[in-house]
Amino acid sequence: VQLQASGGGLVQAGGSLRLSCAASGLTFSRYVMGWFRQSPRKEREFVAAITRSGLTSYVDSVNGRFAISRDNANGMLYLQMNNLKPEDTAVYYCAAVPGWRWVKVSSKYRYWGQGTLVTVSS
Repeated sequence: VQLQASGGGLVQAGGSLRLSCAASGLTFSRYVMGWFRQSPRKEREFVAAITRSGLTSYVDSVNGRFAISRDNANGMLYLQMNNLKPEDTAVYYCAAVPGWRWVKVSSKYRYWGQGTLVTVSS
C-alpha cells in the first residue's frame, strides 16, 4: 500500500492550496480517509476526514476554510485549503483506515503518506 501526498508549498496568508493524495495497493473505496498535520514541537493533529460515502468532518479551526473530497474511481484524496493562516503551517499527511465511520485519532489509521509541507507566510 502506498499513499503519496503532494501539493504543498509556500503561500501568503489569505491564499489557497490544494493537496492531493494518490492511493495505490488498496481498495480505496473501502477506506475512510483523513488528513492530519504536524508542526514543530506539536503533536500530530486531526484536520479532516471523509467516509466511504463522502460524509466529512473537520477540526473547528479549519471548518469553513478547508474542504476534503475524494475520487473513489481514481483512488485520489484532496484537501482544498482556502484563506490560509500562518498557524496552518505544518507538514500535512494523508492516512487511510478501513471502515465506515469518521476516525479522528491518528493511532487508529492503518496507512500513512509521507507528508507534504505547507508554509503560510504572514
